[in-house]
Amino acid sequence: VTGVQTCALPISVGAGAGGQMIEVTSDRARMDVDRIHAWLASSYWATGIPRETLVRAMDRSVCFGAFVDGVQVGFARAVTDATTYAYVCDVIVDEAWRGRGVGKALMGALMAHPDLQGLRRMGLVTRDAHALYSQMGFAPLAFPDRHMEITRRSPYLDASGG
Repeated sequence: VTGVQTCALPISVGAGAGGQMIEVTSDRARMDVDRIHAWLASSYWATGIPRETLVRAMDRSVCFGAFVDGVQVGFARAVTDATTYAYVCDVIVDEAWRGRGVGKALMGALMAHPDLQGLRRMGLVTRDAHALYSQMGFAPLAFPDRHMEITRRSPYLDASGG
């Protein structure tokens, strides 16, 4: 990782409300691991993830936190070699802050990070956020017949890994 980046962006906090600033940072020390773990452990893609697994994954990723008034309201990470490829994952926003531009701010900061520039390919998987990711340039696989995967449906809930 080449360094920590922090940016602050104005966001709307709802109809008729004044604007608040959302700060997005890649400073790993600022991440509220307990809060992130609670979000991810109840997500559809990482249900039951152990905290230790999350910490290990974060330690090996470029992480991004979104903060409002010092409280973390969102998280995203990219697994990358910082040269050719990055996999964007664990993009999540606190339920109370969804629909207010937090996800877009997180993804904007992620896409601008120096370690994620000039890559040959970036990938991600989503069930329901295609509209957000398409704004960042993501599109369906150009050659889906060339991609393969191993999927373990409930690795954190099933001790056998299946």
